Amino acid sequence: EVQTVESGGGLVQAGGSLRLSCAASGFRFTDYAIGWFRQAPGKEREGVSCISNSDSNTYYAESVKGRFTISRDSAKNTVNLQMNSLKPEDTANYYCAASYWASTCQTMRVTDFGSWGQGTQVTVSA
Repeated sequence: EVQTVESGGGLVQAGGSLRLSCAASGFRFTDYAIGWFRQAPGKEREGVSCISNSDSNTYYAESVKGRFTISRDSAKNTVNLQMNSLKPEDTANYYCAASYWASTCQTMRVTDFGSWGQGTQVTVSA
């Protein structure tokens, strides 16, 4: 069974940092583009960042550029999201998901990704 599991969320003050991790089971991460998404209460799920499978190019939503960094650890079969300079508006449940097509990283459409995890909650206090 193909699964992803997120970890690393928590409560942090504005300006602080968190590092999220997405672990895979049932498939090799290097064969898939991996995206990080988030969903705040009452809002739609949105793409935050993505790392492609073909060339490990990285993509970011405008709202997180310069603050978040996505990286792949092939030895551990994980994809990490380092989040710095966190803001209250970053508060959400964060999910990772996989896509076989590298091109899906450019648009980060929720419907193009699968194998969703349960998410990890990130709360940023003012």
